[in-house]
Amino acid sequence: MLKLLKQLCLAGGVSGYESPVRKLIAEKCRPYADSMEVDNMGNLIVFKKGAKSVGPRIMIAGHIDEVGLVVKSVDESGFVRFEEAGGVDPRVVLGRKVLVGEKHVPGVIGLKAYHLVSPSEEKKVPQIPSMYIDIAAEDKESALNLVKIGDPIVFESDFLRFGEGGHRIKAKAIDDRIGCAQMIKLLEKDLPMDVTFVFTVQEEVGLRGAKAAAFTVEPDIALILEGTTSADMPGVEDSKRVTLIGKGPVIGCVDSGTIYDRRLFEFLRDEADRAGIPWQIKNFIAGGTDAAAIQRSRAGVRVCNISTPVRSLHAASTVADERDIPNGLKPAELSTDALAAGRVK
Repeated sequence: MLKLLKQLCLAGGVSGYESPVRKLIAEKCRPYADSMEVDNMGNLIVFKKGAKSVGPRIMIAGHIDEVGLVVKSVDESGFVRFEEAGGVDPRVVLGRKVLVGEKHVPGVIGLKAYHLVSPSEEKKVPQIPSMYIDIAAEDKESALNLVKIGDPIVFESDFLRFGEGGHRIKAKAIDDRIGCAQMIKLLEKDLPMDVTFVFTVQEEVGLRGAKAAAFTVEPDIALILEGTTSADMPGVEDSKRVTLIGKGPVIGCVDSGTIYDRRLFEFLRDEADRAGIPWQIKNFIAGGTDAAAIQRSRAGVRVCNISTPVRSLHAASTVADERDIPNGLKPAELSTDALAAGRVK
């Protein structure tokens, strides 16, 4: 699983520019899929036949896009100005290494030199419009030979195991390449019923891919596999720590976008308890998933969610605990078995 997750995290896939990671995921899915298509939004829709084709239409979804940046302009000195694609925290981007466009042009995010800032500027958090990317270009013409307006910009990041026991992992885009890895591993198995897997696009900019896919697939039940906020950090009081990494997957009950189907939540909860799988719910309402768009499609869809806690969400480097990954996959397996057997009402 970690080898797969590493490949997915290192691939580029800024919201709206998901082609590189979508191509990689398609390669991983192709040997196990009965059919596969890319819709007009860019969602990768993979269908796999199971042992039976009757019962509710099941959709399992996870988003492939990551937060990043987009080239807005290039100034006369050859410095690149940029905009956000998704919710990027400006406090954590200064000095970060980035890769620009299809050529993966290396660059560094910079700001006005510290010794030139005014006393009032020193007290403010710099915002994206005041920053630039240095790609070592001599002037505007040479910069435009390397990058183009509209090019996606991804944070450059390695994939690192660290900490006692090596259980912690650090990389960009763990949200939601972790859900994509779980979906691929589930796709590799013999399934008890037909399942449509949807690797959605543009989740980070408004759940756009999921909304379109829900009308294409027309599911009765949708399970969303995600990465979610973990705020178990210094300076955060216990009541606002949302989730804790290493303490098991998060079973969706309620978040800022969705009140999850109660019977599906209770089923996942009870199955996890019976299987001895550690799990948790959010102890502070924060974040959301593709479920918000899927649930509201057509006449409504029953939705449930299993998420993996991730520290420093939407940053250039995020952290998760590898032990949470298989613990999140197991309830998803149990749910398809139960749906095929008619044990979920």
